[in-house]
This record gives sequence, structure tokens and C-alpha cells, in this order.
Amino acid sequence: MNIPFLDLRAPHEELRAELRAAFERVLDSAWFIQGAEVKQFEGEFAAYCQSDHCIGVGNGLEALHLILCAYGLGCGDEVIVPSNTYIATWLAVTHTGARPVPVDPDEVTYNLSPEKIEAAITSRTKAIVAVHLYGQPADMDAINAIAQRHGLKVIEDAAQAHGAWYKGRRVGSLGDAAGFSFYPSKNLGALGDGGAVTTNDPVLAERVRTLGNYGSKVKYQHDVIGYNSRLDEVQAAFLRIKLRHLDGWNERRREIAGHYLSALAGSGLVLPGVLIDTQPVWHLFVVQVEQRETLQKRLLQAGISTMIHYPIPPHRASAYVEGWGDQGSCIIADRLAARVLSLPLDPYMPDESVARVVQAIRS
Repeated sequence: MNIPFLDLRAPHEELRAELRAAFERVLDSAWFIQGAEVKQFEGEFAAYCQSDHCIGVGNGLEALHLILCAYGLGCGDEVIVPSNTYIATWLAVTHTGARPVPVDPDEVTYNLSPEKIEAAITSRTKAIVAVHLYGQPADMDAINAIAQRHGLKVIEDAAQAHGAWYKGRRVGSLGDAAGFSFYPSKNLGALGDGGAVTTNDPVLAERVRTLGNYGSKVKYQHDVIGYNSRLDEVQAAFLRIKLRHLDGWNERRREIAGHYLSALAGSGLVLPGVLIDTQPVWHLFVVQVEQRETLQKRLLQAGISTMIHYPIPPHRASAYVEGWGDQGSCIIADRLAARVLSLPLDPYMPDESVARVVQAIRS
């Protein structure tokens, strides 16, 4: 039997009756935008993230973009971003008119390296976007300390880290604001697109909500130039169901990751490291290997699917490469892009499949 990289059928089969009931509840209400389901989900997710406010939005990219817009970032401003991330992190900055300034990652955790941030700060720097990549929390205490010294905002890109812990605190409550994605493959995924912003700042929360609703607080009264970015009722209803299962799913991910870490030690792969006092949620289990294509091909021949996250770093994307200037500062991101390989991992992956992956790699 083949081992898929991610099984999206299993959780939906288990929750089928609840999901159908939620859909029928929304259908019967005949209220599809900004209704009771979204309001209840926002309250439940804010509490889950140990945050005072949650605003449902259209997707993860728009969550980050709306935060930056709410802080007033625009042309002439700069934002520190990881060089090793999905391009959405950079696009959120670019869409405001500001310039993303890349900083290379730590090679062990793959996340933004605090030691390299200050060298990239200029008089134009306004914020730092810290990505909790692959479900591993970034070193937020160090990042926040740098931001405080320089008067910068800290925004968490938590699109891959729903439920992760950093020193006893949930991701989503570690900076000034956080952006989440509910893309279907995420640890907490909708049955379509969706996103959210969490924050303890009531002023920011109101601005984000207003911006995402055409710049309007009161119907037909538009105070600012806004956007249409709102989580819809049916996705909120689905997410409320899934949120109740998230901790259990994340715990199973930790079990599988723990087995990979112990069973693949000494295998020739470079395994991911974990920061002290953190609990990653292992959205992805990413290793490094020199002969990646060879290993990936042989695993596929053994019926095991893998993926590469991400083969082209943002600074090498066609959207950014022209006129970007010196790209030599992203050496580690380039190296990772050539070496990383994501192994199968999802909460419904049976122990025998995990053992098969280990055995195939070792053989």
C-alpha cells in the first residue's frame, strides 16, 4: 500500500456527520457572511491562542497584509522577513508598498536567526515578521527584545503553527499580532480558504476588522479604503468542529516526529532541531540531504510520497529576482532550498507506515 504525503480524507471521514450537520445549520440559517458561526469561532480561537481578539479573514496572506496595513506601513518602509519561507510572507509586505528585507535562517530550526536581524535594520525598518516555519516556533523572546530596542512591531506568521507552544505560551500571542492560514492542508484547515488575525491590541483589532470589511464599521459608511477579506460562515462552522480535535491531532504529530528523530538518527539525514522550552506542532517534518532527488525517487519507487518545501526561495522567484540587488546574503536559504525534503506526516498516519518510511530511508 502506498503511503501518501498527507491524507486529507481520513479526518473528514471521521468528522463527516459533524461537518454535514454544521453545513446544514448554516444552510438553514440563510446567513452566510459575518454571522453567528464566525463570531463564535473568533471567540473560541482567540481563547485557544491565549489572545484577546481574533478577526476572521479571507486567507493567510490577507491576514498578514491587513496587519501591516493596519499599522500604516507603505512606500519607503522596510520589513524584516525570513529568507527561508513561503513567498506569501514577502507578498504581504510588498502589497503594502513596503520592501521586504530578508534575513537568513538558523540552519538547525530553519527559522529566522535573531543574531542576524540587527545588521539588517535601518532607519526605514518598521516591523519584523517572524515565521513559525513548519510548525516550529521562532525564538520570540530574542526577536521581541530586538524589536523593543529599535521600536519595531513584531508580527507572527503562524500559518503553519496552530497550537504550538513557546515557553508556556501559545503561538498567536507572542508578538503584537499574528496571521493564521486555514488552507486545507494546515494543522487546522478549512474545506477551502480562510485565515485569521489574533492580537491583544483592541485598536489594531478594530482596524483589521474595518479594513477587511470594505473599510466599513457601519453598513454603507466607509471610513477608509478597505478590502473584502472575511471568513465565511460555513468555513467557520467547519473550523469550530476541527478546533476541538486540534490538540489531539498535534499530539499525534509529535509522536510521529519523535519516532523519526530517534529512528533516523545516524541515517545520514540532517534532522531538524527543536528550541528549548518549545512544543512544535510538526506541520512538516523537514530533513536535509545532499542527494535529495535520488532519495526522493527511491522512496517514490517504494510507494512513499515526499515533497519539497520550498524549492525556490522568495528572493529567487521571478517576482522578486529582477532589481533585487545582492542575493548573496541569502546563502543559507539557497542551501536549504537545494537540500530540504519533507517526509510524510499526518495525524492519521499509522505506526506501520511510519516504520516503513524509516526502513526505506535506512535501506
